[in-house]
Amino acid sequence: MEKYIMPLIFALILGYAVTPAVKLIALKIGAIDRPDPRKVHKGLMPRMGGLAVYLAFTAAVLLSPARAYPVVWGLLAGATIIVALGILDDTRGLSPRMKLLGQILAAYVVTYFGIEVLYITNPLTGKMWMLGMLSVPLTLFWIVAVTNAVNLIDGLDGLAGGVSSIAALTMAAVAWTQWGSSGIAGMPDMVMLSLILVAATLGFLKHNFHPAKIFLGDTGSMFLGFSLAVMSIMSLTKSATAVSVIIPLVILGIPLLDTFFAIIRRFHKHQPIFQPDREHLHHQLMAMGLSHKQTVLVIYGLSAFLGINAVVLNLISSDQALVLLIVLAVVAIYSANRLGVLGGTSRAGFRTIKNLKRHKPSKM
Repeated sequence: MEKYIMPLIFALILGYAVTPAVKLIALKIGAIDRPDPRKVHKGLMPRMGGLAVYLAFTAAVLLSPARAYPVVWGLLAGATIIVALGILDDTRGLSPRMKLLGQILAAYVVTYFGIEVLYITNPLTGKMWMLGMLSVPLTLFWIVAVTNAVNLIDGLDGLAGGVSSIAALTMAAVAWTQWGSSGIAGMPDMVMLSLILVAATLGFLKHNFHPAKIFLGDTGSMFLGFSLAVMSIMSLTKSATAVSVIIPLVILGIPLLDTFFAIIRRFHKHQPIFQPDREHLHHQLMAMGLSHKQTVLVIYGLSAFLGINAVVLNLISSDQALVLLIVLAVVAIYSANRLGVLGGTSRAGFRTIKNLKRHKPSKM
């Protein structure tokens, strides 16, 4: 038991202890986040804090039994490329095209170590579809999509780190239940990877929760998204259950839905898909009157709710799972529309318009 507990304690302590040093490095090399109309913070803030999470995670993994698996070295190799890419973006700024190319490279390195989505199980029939030549392209798409989704929700102190921690903890719970029923070899060590990521991130969150002393930066948000995407392939997709293809989508529901709704919103408004805006979930919740900290905690709660449902999906029958998924989808779309995340006017927006009309000055 000690060989599993000690890496977690080490990751937690190192994530907390190394962050102040990373903050000094960020200030020295110019990894500074400057305020703009789209951002919530008002002053200069050091970023690149994800380097601390990466260092704590990597060191703890190398001390854990999981290091014996070649796929784990694939995860670390790809994550190293992602962190290097993030440091360049946090210090110099990279174009979206360069970032995308770097993400694809990191994802491809992972496939070289045998980390691929080999099959998809039809959630309606339970039939397995072998992907064949589509395996690598689909793997690349999944990893890049999740990497960017987590990167996009990193808009408030502690938001991306907390949501990622909840997602990783849920992955560990689901993987453990799958191992108990299927006996997949090595699953406990894959569970360990998720828990180490949770511990390393929680250590950093002490410095990153509102009011933050340092930001994750693209270094951290891309590292977290990349790691979650790869670990979901290493563990969750190994199950042949009918809902195995859906569970990672539910676990990562907050970042994936926020990104998906942003694409729909910008397409509907004839805006470039990569153009930033202030209509993400956290923006809309703050527009309703929630404070910075309250908004983050509400999104934590939503992430935990989806996490619980992901665990339930893994334990119930396929028919019951299908009903639950339909309910979750309807609630998500309805809530997003009411909040204005889909591009309409939120309830907070309607109140603002009503107040403006009420206080409109009379004509002279």
